[in-house]
Amino acid sequence: MTILEHLLRTTPPREPIASLDAWLERLSASPYAAPIERALWAGFEADRLGYAFAGAYGAALQRLLGIAAPAKLSLCATEPGGAHPRAITTKLEKVGGEMFVRGEKTFATLASVADELLIVASRGVGSDGKNRLRLVRVKPKANGVTIKDRENTHFAPEIPHAVVTLLNVVVRDDDVLPGDAYTEYLKPFRTIEDAHVLAATLGYVIREARANDFTPALVECAVPLVLALGEVVKRPPLDPIAHIALAGLFTNARRLIAEHDAEWEKAPSETRDRWRRDMGLLMIAENARTKRTEAAWKTLSG
Repeated sequence: MTILEHLLRTTPPREPIASLDAWLERLSASPYAAPIERALWAGFEADRLGYAFAGAYGAALQRLLGIAAPAKLSLCATEPGGAHPRAITTKLEKVGGEMFVRGEKTFATLASVADELLIVASRGVGSDGKNRLRLVRVKPKANGVTIKDRENTHFAPEIPHAVVTLLNVVVRDDDVLPGDAYTEYLKPFRTIEDAHVLAATLGYVIREARANDFTPALVECAVPLVLALGEVVKRPPLDPIAHIALAGLFTNARRLIAEHDAEWEKAPSETRDRWRRDMGLLMIAENARTKRTEAAWKTLSG
């Protein structure tokens, strides 16, 4: 069964999900291999938008790293000064034949439930004045790693975000992924994550629309967005055409959701209230998306 057939033919599951751990275990059993399909499946199977986001996040990291199936990973970039290359002060240094990571990450999504942390760290400033960044695999239980969950966010409070402190954590050469961490991983991930989060959101909307007898027009208008997302993710994540198409899909998805807001009165009150609480997920990184779209238009018109 294709993912679109699954969204439109399978009976939406109604059993509540007991916990984040239970949901992450269930995600590992997804019958779909492609990351975008896994994100759509996660949205349809989730009983809330927060869990749909967790599925999208894992699928996006699967796409970024080119791995066959997603592990429980956390991409740790943000520091007190942000996640821009200039703001990264976490160090990756070699001393006496051993390599160490030390620093602090202030907003690491799902770090406290991850099997592996992906740490953006600096090898120092190059001759061109740019911060030389690398992506380093670190085990959460390695000596010197401390993970402390932050206070829950207002929307999707089921998804933990943590402060990760690294105190001279020993890593091996093969723990350091090839390529520049910003251009090869962090920058592309922003686009990849956006696409997969939107896919999971649409999967969740289709689930609730079908489960609660919303007007068929909602699903009918969501399906073309799903199909378009499938085409967008085939393009390189730094492709300006992908950025423009993704911006349009977000605009149309938000419009579709707003036009059918009254349909959520047909859902159980807990489902409706949780949806309206968590809709802020669609606005995460909106400023960054806007800047990427503006830059994409300049590239194409130049």
